[in-house]
Amino acid sequence: MMGRSFLSSLFPAIVLSLFCCFTPAPASAEITHSFLGLGKANQAVIVAEDGTVEWKFEKPASDGWVLPSGNVLLALYPTEGFPGGGVVEVERESKKIIFQYKGQQKEISTVQALSKGRFLVAELGPEPRALVIDRNGDILKSTPLQCQTSNFHMQTRMLRVLPNGNYIAPHLLDFAVKEYDPDSGKVLRTFPTDDRGREKRDWPFTAIRLKDGNTLIGCTNGNRIIEVDADGKIVWKVSNEDIGEDLFDDACGAQRLPNGNTVITSYHSGGDRVKLFEVTREKKVVWRYSGMNHGFHHFQILTTNGKPQKANTLK
Repeated sequence: MMGRSFLSSLFPAIVLSLFCCFTPAPASAEITHSFLGLGKANQAVIVAEDGTVEWKFEKPASDGWVLPSGNVLLALYPTEGFPGGGVVEVERESKKIIFQYKGQQKEISTVQALSKGRFLVAELGPEPRALVIDRNGDILKSTPLQCQTSNFHMQTRMLRVLPNGNYIAPHLLDFAVKEYDPDSGKVLRTFPTDDRGREKRDWPFTAIRLKDGNTLIGCTNGNRIIEVDADGKIVWKVSNEDIGEDLFDDACGAQRLPNGNTVITSYHSGGDRVKLFEVTREKKVVWRYSGMNHGFHHFQILTTNGKPQKANTLK
């Protein structure tokens, strides 16, 4: 029969073993991002990971990129010196404009840097078109865009060139994302966004072709993000109902990160409300930004936890 002294000596070891087994795992590291933010009220800003505004260009911008050179490429809303909107490349330190293009119609909504010093530009107006321009401001190619012409501002946003060379354009009031042949202007594919009825105002603002061939679409006033396959079938979506919070408020810009998470804007958010937030594939919110007084039309995540986002073009 075991003695009482033996059991007493065994008890601390049992307690220690149980404590080790049930010690909770350390919490995952907090996510921080720096980003380029773009909008009418906020203009063009670079926000550091600690939330401070470390750079600002005081003209309203709808689209933009921090280039590998460190310069900032911007699509400007109609403003002083650019009555039809425009494109500028700005030297980051001096804020000197080293390249500019002035729109020839009503508005320039988007810009994307291409190879060999060329740029893809969306020009809105009576004849909406996708332009390829060079650093002299010369138009090298013009492709007509097939969308409504009654509301120029709502013709198209975030026009992008795809890896296959085609263009993808979200046409807001047409409730459609269209893929174009840039040479013929022919529409090759159309992804409708009015599956819930047009009263939901699922106006497509951002359209991102993902590496698996799916397309991620930001549906602005409809306050949701959808991902569709090559046939236009919705395979993933997220909205306020999914995350259990009212963070979606005009979901304009979106960006798919390399880890599979999606960062989303809430353009109509103001004051101390959330302007940008990140959700996982499981629809869990893992990061949010509430700084500045106004929301952003679009953005570019630059760093995450101090590390640059490399080859980050999925925006």
